[in-house]
Parts: sequence; C-alpha cells; structure tokens
Amino acid sequence: MMNSNTLILPNWLNETEGRELLRSLSSTRGGCLRPHGLLERPILPASIAVEDVHYKLAVVGKGGVGKTSTIAHLAGRPVPETHCETAGIQTTKIFWPVKIAHLNKAVLMNLTLWDTGEIAVKKFDHILPACKSGVDGILFLFSFVDKGSWEEIPHLMSRFTDPGDKLAKIVIGTKFDQYAHSEVSQRDLRDFEARWNIPILKVCNLASHDPEEGILSIIPVLNCICDHLWHNDVMRAEGT
Repeated sequence: MMNSNTLILPNWLNETEGRELLRSLSSTRGGCLRPHGLLERPILPASIAVEDVHYKLAVVGKGGVGKTSTIAHLAGRPVPETHCETAGIQTTKIFWPVKIAHLNKAVLMNLTLWDTGEIAVKKFDHILPACKSGVDGILFLFSFVDKGSWEEIPHLMSRFTDPGDKLAKIVIGTKFDQYAHSEVSQRDLRDFEARWNIPILKVCNLASHDPEEGILSIIPVLNCICDHLWHNDVMRAEGT
C-alpha cells in the first residue's frame, strides 16, 4: 500500500481554493465541520468545480475504545462525555474536500461511516453482513490505554477482510491524550505497520476551545483516509 498523502495534495487546504471549500463545510465559528444528515449535501461555492465521490466505511473495534467519539469528533458533532453502547447501526455523513494531484481537480469525498455495538452484532445476525455489504474501507480502532483492544486488531482484520481484497484499511489509536499511560509501545506500532503495511493514526477526542485547533486536528486523519480510498479506486481501475 502506498504511503498516505501521495495522491492528494496535503497542503491544498491552506490555499485559497481549499480554504474556501473548507469554510463552506465548517460551522459558523469554524472550529469543526458542520454536521449533515444522510440526505443533505452542503452548499459549495459556485465558482469552484467539484466532483462528488461516495464511499462507505465500517468502523470496528472493541467496545469502549471510542468508535462513536471518534466519528463525532471527525463529523463535527458533540463528543459523548460517557460511554454508551451503540444500539444497532448508526450511520454518519462526513464531507471532506481534497485535491487530486495527478488529475489537478477538486473532489468532495462523501463519506458514510457505519458504527455498530458489540452486543447488537452478537444479537442480530443481519448487522454484520449489512456493514460489510458494499463497503469501500474499514477503520480499525483501538485505545492506547487498553492493550486488549490493540491485540484484537488482527482478529478484526481477519473477520472483516479477505486476502487480496481492495478495501482501504486504516488503524486509528484513540485516547492519545493519555499516552503517558499507554499500554501500547512505539515498537508495537512500528512492528504492526511493517508487517501489515497499514497506517496507524492517532486521535484525541477532546472538545477544543480553540476554533482553529478543532479543524487542524482532523485534517491529517481525513486526508489519510481519503488518500487511501482514492488509491484503492486507482488500483481497481488499473486492474491491480
């Protein structure tokens, strides 16, 4: 798998066109993305030509690692203060603009994130197949302060993926703000990335009082996700 940010321009959001698009997707205060419903589409500047691309992402991980909080953080929704088991399936829409380097065009990534609770998956047989059906990528989440959630990642990968599939696969470590108490070492992370060739991202799902910091914290995460999704599309088109 190619390294993150190889097919999209990582600093494009700092340019005039990128800033204008991101501003149209952000909340009034500019500290986070504006939440959108499943049937909504943001109003974008008419002066910028943008192509829409749709992707479905399954978010999986041990209960309590912060799947719902991570989705809320990325989507601009309030981060839950306490853990509550996700009932059934919850879907969240995230719009993210990127500039494709080799095509020199702006693309609006229309991401639909599917989140499920462990109890619901075990109780209802239809939930897991529904999440896997038509999926384009999978986000595997673990908590830095829960070694068991880290050790479960390979099991989840075998459960949700097949050898040779063209799914985008990304691992996200939550509660990185508590890294001083981490049960997962840097060596663990390096060994995993070397073995699986899958990037590991780090997030802190904390409410920010700085309008700039909120957006800045999600840029590398969403850019990496979008880059891998686009890369997989290129591989499919080339038949590789």
